[in-house]
Amino acid sequence: MCYNCRVSSIECIPNVSEGRRRDVVATFAAAIRAVPRVRLLDQSADADHHRSVFTMAGDATALKAAVLELFAAAIPAIDLRRHRGAHPRIGAVDVVPFVPLGDTPLATCAALARDVGRVVADRFGVPVYLYEAAATNADRRRLEDVRRGQFEGLDQRMGQHAGQPDFGPARPHPTAGASAVGARGPLIAWNVDLATPDHDAAREIARQVRESSGGLPCVKALGVWLADRRVAQVSMNLTDYRTTSLATVMARIRAEAARLGVGIAGSELIGLIPEAALEAVDIDELGLPRFPDDQILERRLES
Repeated sequence: MCYNCRVSSIECIPNVSEGRRRDVVATFAAAIRAVPRVRLLDQSADADHHRSVFTMAGDATALKAAVLELFAAAIPAIDLRRHRGAHPRIGAVDVVPFVPLGDTPLATCAALARDVGRVVADRFGVPVYLYEAAATNADRRRLEDVRRGQFEGLDQRMGQHAGQPDFGPARPHPTAGASAVGARGPLIAWNVDLATPDHDAAREIARQVRESSGGLPCVKALGVWLADRRVAQVSMNLTDYRTTSLATVMARIRAEAARLGVGIAGSELIGLIPEAALEAVDIDELGLPRFPDDQILERRLES
């Protein structure tokens, strides 16, 4: 166990619904960097998904401050009424997961998520749903259930008792929507580009791969169309790489693509990945452009 994993104690990976205006994304990163005792380990922005992902680490107090600064920067800058992208979203700061590092218990992250969610709702008037280990409602443990209907469906959802948020008003913020705040274990965000613009092929492969459709355990997948690159993509979250490895997922995608007569153009990792997830994995088989040395979580923490 690395020393910095114990010092940092918690990782936080907020996803923000802006991936096209690089100057605006830079202001979000600056807001995080300005908070003492928080390390911004990684950031990425994608124009097609219209989304940015920030990976930071620190103690609970510092991360809470950084998340609040991020909300303060993002809410005036993002209007979801005009936002269109390939990735599902309900909010300007769409999702804020806390992940334990080192010996930190998941329960500590769940308590932090509830604290942060309450303050976000009180300070910014943004409704907050708690998910995964922080959830108070069993029907909201899965993020995809929280985001069902997206921003456009929030009014209708919040008009029903079952759809009311855990914190904040029972109506969406007019421009910032709502946010999902939670606690979970390590997750790998991984996208596989197909050598075709056929959106239906991506959706079919995603259906065959994801757990909810009878595919691989601990795999969430969507088939999306990337207009800028003019390719179809299988966009995935691997929620437990020990149960289903990257190699297993890629083998299944290759088999399904071959069945449809479609090739694999390559893949990309979003954010950081635990080093153990790459053990006994052939990087070339994953279609990654290079060995993702700078995307390994432990090496970023130790640097």
